[in-house]
Amino acid sequence: MPFRRSLCTQAAARHRRRIQWPVKQVTKSNFSEALAEIKACILNSDYVAVSFKQTGGHSAPWHKILPIDTAETAYFKAKHAAERFQILQFAVCPFSVKASKLIAHPYNFHLFPRDELKVGMPSYSFSCQSSYLTAMAQEGISYLSKAQESATNVQIGHLSPSSCTVHSSSVHSVADSLFTERIRSRVKNWIRACKDSNKTEDALISSLRKLISGSEVYGSRPSLNIDVCSECQIKLALETLKEFVDVVPLQLPKRGAGVQAVRAVLTSSQEDKNLLEKELQHMEQEQRERVLGFREVIDLISTSQRPVVVHNSLNDFAFIHSKFLAPLPLTMDEFRSSLHLIFPHILDVNHLMKEIGPFEKMNNMPAAISYLERRFSGSIDMDISSQADTDKVNIHGHNVLRVCHLFVKLCSILKISPEVPEDGQSHLSPSLPRHSNIFNPCSSNSTNPIEDDVRIWTGNSRTISINNLVFLWGFESGISARSLKDLLCDTHDVFSEEFDVRMLDRTCAVVVFWTPGFAECFLRIIDSGEIISTKLTGLISGGLKAAGYETYKRVCESGLRKSDLADCLDQAMDETEILSGTVKSQQEQPVIYWNNDEMINLNDL
Repeated sequence: MPFRRSLCTQAAARHRRRIQWPVKQVTKSNFSEALAEIKACILNSDYVAVSFKQTGGHSAPWHKILPIDTAETAYFKAKHAAERFQILQFAVCPFSVKASKLIAHPYNFHLFPRDELKVGMPSYSFSCQSSYLTAMAQEGISYLSKAQESATNVQIGHLSPSSCTVHSSSVHSVADSLFTERIRSRVKNWIRACKDSNKTEDALISSLRKLISGSEVYGSRPSLNIDVCSECQIKLALETLKEFVDVVPLQLPKRGAGVQAVRAVLTSSQEDKNLLEKELQHMEQEQRERVLGFREVIDLISTSQRPVVVHNSLNDFAFIHSKFLAPLPLTMDEFRSSLHLIFPHILDVNHLMKEIGPFEKMNNMPAAISYLERRFSGSIDMDISSQADTDKVNIHGHNVLRVCHLFVKLCSILKISPEVPEDGQSHLSPSLPRHSNIFNPCSSNSTNPIEDDVRIWTGNSRTISINNLVFLWGFESGISARSLKDLLCDTHDVFSEEFDVRMLDRTCAVVVFWTPGFAECFLRIIDSGEIISTKLTGLISGGLKAAGYETYKRVCESGLRKSDLADCLDQAMDETEILSGTVKSQQEQPVIYWNNDEMINLNDL
C-alpha cells in the first residue's frame, strides 16, 4: 500500500514527527529479494536519491569542508575522510515526480565490509561503537569495489562458462597449428573413449580407457582439462572446442596469477547441454552476488543512467568512488573525469539551495526544509511505496526521503520542471543540465567548477580570491575573532583598509584583505622581520606567524590531520624550509673544472 504524506503545513510537520516514514530495511538475510525489487523501481523511476551513514566524522573543526576551501582543498579533505571511514548504512530511493506528486521507493541497506570469499579483501581499519559493530558484522551486506573485484578474480579459482566470442583466424603459426591439431586429436579420442565406456565391457578396460584419454568427471558428466600457457593458447583451445557440438567449454582460472586451463565437458544431448549451461549461469550469478554484494545496487544505478540526487555531492561521491569503484585519484580533475564515466548526471540539493540565496544552516536538511516551508508556500504530496514495517521503532534511512523532498521543493521554488520527457532521448529534465555535476563548494554553476575565488562565511555569498587570504596563528589562546581584529588594527597600513578575521579553530584564524595586494604585502613584512611598528613587532616576537593559501593547500593535500591547524601549518612550513635548504645547499656545491692543472670553481664565474 502506498504511504501518502503531505509535506507542507505545520500540522503535517507535527504529524511527521509522530509517525515515522516507512523505509524498507535490507540486511544480509533479505538482500536477494530487495535487489530484485529495487532493480524494477530504478528502471521505473526518473531519479535515484542516495544518502548514507558512516563510521565516523571530523575530529576537528577545520577538517570539515569550509567556505574558504577551493575545489582542490575540499577534495583533499573529502578524500581523506573517505579513505579513513566506512559506510555502514546506505539508503537508496528511486523516485519520480508526476504533477507535483513525489513517488518514492526508499530502501536502507545495512552494510559491513566482510571477507565473504576468505581472500583477504576487503581489508579495512575503522573505529565504531562495539554494540553497533556487532550487529552489523552479523547482518550487514558485504561488498567489493570494481578494483577489488578484478583483484579477487585473479586470486580465486572459479568455473565460468566460456561466453567470449572467438573469431577464427586464417593465419596461424606452425606452433599454433600443431597445438590446435593436438587438441583436436585428443578431444576426438576422449569422446570416443567416453562413448565406448558406455557399452558393455570389462570395468578394468573402461578405467584404462579413461586413464589413457585423461578423462575426469565434472558432476556426473565426463570432462577433460586442457593445459594452456598463454592467452593465445586459450583462444586456440576455445576455437577448437567449438567444432564439437556436444562439448561445453569452461575457463578455469587458477588461484593467484598464472596459467589458466580450459575444461571440456561432454554432454549426452542438446537438452543436457542446455541444462548444463543454465546450471553454469546460475553458479556464476550466485558467485557474483557473493563477491559483489551491495556493489550490485551501485552497478544498477550506474547502468540505468538515472540522475543521482544527493545532499553533499563531493563528500558522498568521494565515499562511493572509494568503496565501490576504485581508490580515489590524486586530483579533483581526475576524480571528476572518473566519476563522470559511471554517473553522468549528479544533482546536489546544496547547490540548488545556493540559487535561492545564502543560508547559514544549509548542511542541516531538517533546518533547510523548515526554512523553505516558512518562506515559500506550496504543498508537495509524497507517496511512499514500501513494504517496511512502520511499527518498528528504529527505522533508519529517513535522510534519503528528505533529499527527495528537498530536491522537489527547490525545483518548485526555482521554476525548474523535474519531470523527464517521455521520448526516451534523455534521462534528465531539459532545465537541469546546468545544475548537474557541480563539486566546487563555492560555485553554483558548472561553467567554471575549479576556481580561485572562495567565500568566507556560509551565510554570505560575497567571494574573494585566495591570494587575498592570510592564515595567522601563534596569538593568545582563547582570543576571539573580534578581539584579534581589534589587535591587528593600527599595526600597519595594510589594516587601515577593509579587512575581516574568521577563526578556523582555537589556534588559527584567516585574515581577509578586501584590498588586492595587501595580503602579499603583509606576508612580506612578516618574512622580512623588518621593524614596522612596535605593536606588530611585539606580536611577531610573541610568536605570531603567517602563511599564504599555498601552505594551507599543502596541509590539506599531505593528509596532516592534527587537531590544531596551527600545528599542521608549522609542520608544513618546517618541511618547506628543509626542502628549500636542501635545494640551496645543492646549488651551492662547488662545480670544479681543471684547466692546465689549474682548479677553477665554475660557481665563481
